[in-house]
Amino acid sequence: MRKIFFYDTTLRDGAQTEGISFTVKDKLKITALLDAIGIDYIEGGWPGSNPKDIEFFKEVKKLKLKHAKITAFSSTKRANIKIEEDKNIQTLLEADTPVVAIFGKTWDFHVTEALKTTLDENLNMIKETVSYLKSKGKEVVFDAEHFFDGYKNNPEYAVKCLKVAEDAGSDVLCLCDTNGGCLAFEVEKIIKEIMPNLKASVGIHAHNDSETAVSVSGMAVYCGASHVQGTINGYGERCGNANLCSIIPILKLKMKTDCVTDEALKKLTEISRHVAEIANLPQSAHQPFVGRSAFAHKGGIHVSAILKNPKTYEHIQPELVGNGRRVTISDQSGISNLMYKAEKYGLKLDSKSKEVKSLIQKLKQLEHEGYQFEEGEASFELLVKKTLGIYTPFFELQKYTIEIIQKTEESFTVKAAIKIKVSGKSYESEAIGDGPVNALDAALRKVLEGIYPAIKAIKLMDYKVRVLDSKEGTAARVRVIIESCDEDKCWGTVGVSTNVIEASYLALVDSLEYKLVQ
Repeated sequence: MRKIFFYDTTLRDGAQTEGISFTVKDKLKITALLDAIGIDYIEGGWPGSNPKDIEFFKEVKKLKLKHAKITAFSSTKRANIKIEEDKNIQTLLEADTPVVAIFGKTWDFHVTEALKTTLDENLNMIKETVSYLKSKGKEVVFDAEHFFDGYKNNPEYAVKCLKVAEDAGSDVLCLCDTNGGCLAFEVEKIIKEIMPNLKASVGIHAHNDSETAVSVSGMAVYCGASHVQGTINGYGERCGNANLCSIIPILKLKMKTDCVTDEALKKLTEISRHVAEIANLPQSAHQPFVGRSAFAHKGGIHVSAILKNPKTYEHIQPELVGNGRRVTISDQSGISNLMYKAEKYGLKLDSKSKEVKSLIQKLKQLEHEGYQFEEGEASFELLVKKTLGIYTPFFELQKYTIEIIQKTEESFTVKAAIKIKVSGKSYESEAIGDGPVNALDAALRKVLEGIYPAIKAIKLMDYKVRVLDSKEGTAARVRVIIESCDEDKCWGTVGVSTNVIEASYLALVDSLEYKLVQ
């Protein structure tokens, strides 16, 4: 079985994503995560481009990596100067990594228009750079920039660039679809034409501008490539790079290649979410394999089928990539969805009972009013238990008031006063907050934390408001979703009202009640 090597460029290409700015500490954390799942090469950055990358290469030496080789990135030497005088190349060597990646032009159009040099001089730049780095004992990856576009325009010259790099000692010839415009069948044709003439290992580096980066990468491996470059979550400039979170399971599970271990594959979902957290970007719920919705089922017919056999609507077992199956509840739900969720909550229900049918109707009515339980599953669990009479609220609202005092145009104070009943006894409290919801939360906690200490562990992690019918203007219904976490897990709750404070209060109360009912 042919061994496939993964080369991650999240720390360089991924860092060029709009909205991402990794610190050195961030990059070190990601490096450790990538090493843990068996990534073979980790490209740390371009040491000649900024001080941050220089610092990373110094600090990464302190990590005790078990598998990955750290790689430094740069361009070929500049035209018409001695390589010993090229600051980029010398800084590359100072990074002191076992592997270096060099990108060079292979599209004649880029050579004459971007570099403003001759085709022969570009060949000389490739040859001298690779030879020089090999003489320094480096493993060299030659990134053939714009290779596929170059081959389409001038195949003879594009291949000549590869042969020059190969003859100079390059260990890997990585074919780059830099503009992301190639389709899989084009890549297949080109690689099959050039492979018989190459001795070095062939790699693939694809961008996602045509939504084909993953398919292009898979096709390259199918045609003989053994080195695959990409990023976690497909991060990268413009539309991103090839997504390793999709490529890895495709090559492992579907193409049956030797790449990562079963144990490493099970860490993939957690790695995806952890890197997204470090990047301070939301992980796409609909991302294949690792997204929260990748194995989510909503339609009643689908759920009925997967309860009989998951293969009916799942292409792999979600556990193989560390993900899990989810059944959501909505106005498209049937009894199968409800039975699945009830079993998850430890409840034994009779699918033909009046309670179940009543619950289905109540659920559909609530969703008609604007409730959405896909992101508010804790609220749904409380609804089920309350309807079945196996859960009684821990406290009862008697009244609350919100007072907003505007002091100046830029300064205001929000005060919440609340009265609730617990076990037949009334309690009142007031609190100041940054806003109405924060003030309500603080006022509730003043009373409840003394009675139910478990509430102290709850942290509100996210708060979302959506207007459900903008045509109604300021009278429109709004849906509020709150994500809360304690030391063990996170949960979502939902509230709907024409009053955003009321909707927020409903979601907030469900969040506290859910913690107490566990």
